[in-house]
Amino acid sequence: MNLLDDIPLTALHFYLTAPYPCSYLPGKQACSQVATPAFLINTAVYSELVLHGFRRSGTYTYRPHCDGCRACVPLRVLAKQFTANRSQRRAWKQHAHLEATLHPLQGKPEYYDLYQRYQRARHQGGGMDNDDRESYQNFLLQSSVDSLLVEFREPFDHAQDRQGVLRMVSVIDLLSNGLSSVYTFYEPDLPRARLGIYNVLWQIELCRKLDLDFVYLGYWIEHSRKMAYKTQYRPAQGLMDGVWQSLDGKLPTI
Repeated sequence: MNLLDDIPLTALHFYLTAPYPCSYLPGKQACSQVATPAFLINTAVYSELVLHGFRRSGTYTYRPHCDGCRACVPLRVLAKQFTANRSQRRAWKQHAHLEATLHPLQGKPEYYDLYQRYQRARHQGGGMDNDDRESYQNFLLQSSVDSLLVEFREPFDHAQDRQGVLRMVSVIDLLSNGLSSVYTFYEPDLPRARLGIYNVLWQIELCRKLDLDFVYLGYWIEHSRKMAYKTQYRPAQGLMDGVWQSLDGKLPTI
C-alpha cells in the first residue's frame, strides 16, 4: 500500500510549512511537509511514513520539502548485513562494559542535566543549547508511537551499593521493519570516548536481536559535517527519487 495515495485525506492531511533558515546548510532556506493529525499517527502508520522519508520530533511528523534542493537523504543501515570496521570494533570494545537498560519514555533530573551538558558542548549557538525543560520534554518525551528510552551506565557500584554513573541516553522508535534512532545524548567530557559510535552499533545489534531489517538514522546531507558520521555504517540505503537504493557506491571509502 502506498499510504500517501491510499489513506483518505479526511483521515490524514499533509501541509507545507513556511520557509525557515536551514539548520544544516548556511544561507539556505528550508521547508517541511507535515503529516497531521498527530493522534492518527500510530506505530503502523508511522512505519509507513518512515518508508516515505518522514521522521518525528515529539508528536510532530515531517519530512524536508525544499524547492530546488534534495540535499536531505533519508538513510537506513541494513542491520543484518552490517559489518563493523576496525574503528567501530575499537569503540565497541571500549564501551562494552556499559550496562544498558530499556525503559518507557520518562523524565529524570539526571537525564535533563546530561542533555543540557551535551547540548552546550556539541551545539553551542545552534539553538538547542538553549532548550528549556518544556522544549526538551516536547522533543524527546512525547510520542504517539512505540518508543523506548535506553540508559547506558557504568557498572553497578557494589562498594557504595548504588547504580553506576549515567553516561548516555538514547530514544528509539520501534517500527514494523526496524528501529528509528530518534536522538541520543551522552557525557561530553570523557576524553577519547566514542559513545556516539557505540550507540549506533548497539542499536544495530538490538535490531538484529529483534529480527528486524533496518536502523533508520534520519537524514544524511553530503555537505554537512554534522551528518557525515551516518555514512560510516554500511551497507546503507538512501531514499532517492522515491526509491530506497544502495548508497555504498556514492560514498567515500572508509
